[in-house]
Amino acid sequence: MISRFSLLLFLFLVIVPLSKSSIFKTFIKSSPSSVVFPLSGNVFPLGYYSVLMQIGSPPKAFQFDIDTGSDLTWVQCDAPCSGCTLPPNLQYKPKGNIIPCSNPICTALHWPNKPHCPNPQEQCDYEVKYADQGSSMGALVTDQFPLKLVNGSFMQPPVAFGCGYDQSYPSAHPPPATAGVLGLGRGKIGLLTQLVSAGLTRNVVGHCLSSKGGGFLFFGDNLVPSIGVAWTPLLSQDNHYTTGPADLLFNGKPTGLKGLKLIFDTGSSYTYFNSKAYQTIINLIGNDLKVSPLKVAKEDKTLPICWKGAKPFKSVLEVKNFFKTITINFTNGRRNTQLYLAPELYLIVSKTGNVCLGLLNGSEVGLQNSNVIGDISMQGLMMIYDNEKQQLGWVSSDCNKLPKT
Repeated sequence: MISRFSLLLFLFLVIVPLSKSSIFKTFIKSSPSSVVFPLSGNVFPLGYYSVLMQIGSPPKAFQFDIDTGSDLTWVQCDAPCSGCTLPPNLQYKPKGNIIPCSNPICTALHWPNKPHCPNPQEQCDYEVKYADQGSSMGALVTDQFPLKLVNGSFMQPPVAFGCGYDQSYPSAHPPPATAGVLGLGRGKIGLLTQLVSAGLTRNVVGHCLSSKGGGFLFFGDNLVPSIGVAWTPLLSQDNHYTTGPADLLFNGKPTGLKGLKLIFDTGSSYTYFNSKAYQTIINLIGNDLKVSPLKVAKEDKTLPICWKGAKPFKSVLEVKNFFKTITINFTNGRRNTQLYLAPELYLIVSKTGNVCLGLLNGSEVGLQNSNVIGDISMQGLMMIYDNEKQQLGWVSSDCNKLPKT
């Protein structure tokens, strides 16, 4: 898939307390631990990173697109399904485990509205719509998610998720090969919140995306380094993992762009800036390249802007000296924190051997003034979303190897 951008546009926010009748209840009484999963996928040409997870008893494996930009986890569901990309034998089959409309989690899902259910025993419906115009409709269900924790224990907590029986994908992009989306957002319907409520992990999630493909995903704080992590506060009122304000520097020099808020979203292949920031960066890069051997490759439609050399490139490393580091300087903490976007964190090499810019104009995809840090700019970093301390952190890491636990 050339590009995907699936920041959640529509889902009822979940901010109400849950009663004792909810499935969100303490599962164990021992100290919280962590769980680690290997990832597959890449920024290009695939366009997403995914994780293989088990559901049910006996367990059945499903591949999920990891998405920190949305809360609800959903899987293609044989109910039967309309618009599903997987055959029925690879879809999830509900077994009388549909969550009724009267369940507090259904009320929470639809907050601040009320679920439309004349009969309290009717199924709890959901609908999610993403910024790339994709969508999923279905009903909430609950089933076991078998997990092996890093402390050696094996748990099968009940988890609420979407049984998606009506999928729609944007016509501009081929649908993903995954079975669904793993919602890693901050809402109470998110998988992380459910694991925390069950007493299994701390309220921390993180990932390490390798530029060579693959990486790892983790829940809990056991893998978080005690030193070396750059931290910046999260904006607590925002349901996304949003930070800021921040300034943009180009080659270490001020660009005049200040006060930017940024959303960190693994549901986006590439990084998006608002129109003003995007145009400023394009102009700066263009000025640098006037004295380089690179020429605009208008015939390459991989991304909006590509350049070609005298011969096809095999790696971004061959051209990185023609480009400068972009620095995001966060000014919202006790001291400034920098996220450095070296050229390999915003460039790709296309199938025809051209180098293309993985920084896109968010205003053209309906983001208005928002800015989104996507997969391309998080490669080679352990990203840590710490909801307990309301902070986001990153540290350079070898994402090619699963961490020792």
